[in-house]
Amino acid sequence: MAQSNQAAEKTKVQKKLCFVTIGATASFDALISAVLTPEFFDALREANYTHLLVQYGKEGQLIFNKYMSQRAEQLSARNNIVVQGFGFNKNGLAQEMRSAKGNKGETEGVVISHAGSGSILDALRIAVPLIVVPNPSLLNNHQIELAEELASMGYVVHGKLANLRAAITESEELRRRQKVWPPVNSGEDPSGRGIAGVMDDEMGFVD
Repeated sequence: MAQSNQAAEKTKVQKKLCFVTIGATASFDALISAVLTPEFFDALREANYTHLLVQYGKEGQLIFNKYMSQRAEQLSARNNIVVQGFGFNKNGLAQEMRSAKGNKGETEGVVISHAGSGSILDALRIAVPLIVVPNPSLLNNHQIELAEELASMGYVVHGKLANLRAAITESEELRRRQKVWPPVNSGEDPSGRGIAGVMDDEMGFVD
């Protein structure tokens, strides 16, 4: 069950969700910490976000709980953002990603994901703006190359841990571009690889 602070109930304001996922395999404490900073909350507020949902995995709970106990009330009150978190959903994360897409009466938000190919494909299928953040701690790391190539093709924003605030701004531009599909930068992809092909080239498989 999601843990939540007691931020004021949203009335007369359309819900806009930022969903952050680190996946089920590797820990990504740096990403969890990065989305729980005052700078990131300022970026969410400036982009009219009302909710932040963090899937923090098994090892990220301590970081999330520390935030909730020490800074949640101050930051959420300052930015009027509801913060929730959970470890993992054994049924997958499609429901959370669809929530970021926005239901009736809600505004489309964003998904911020580790650079796992499965999570990327799930978000792209739902057609929600996606920020891909490579995990620098992984060995034999092809995540940076994957994020760079998908960003160059216009499918995602390549998010950097040191400047996620800029990634939120870029995701608003990506949202506008996504109204025309395929992305304007993708061309006709003469290689014929498509998204799955790019992932296979960069990572050796699609998980």
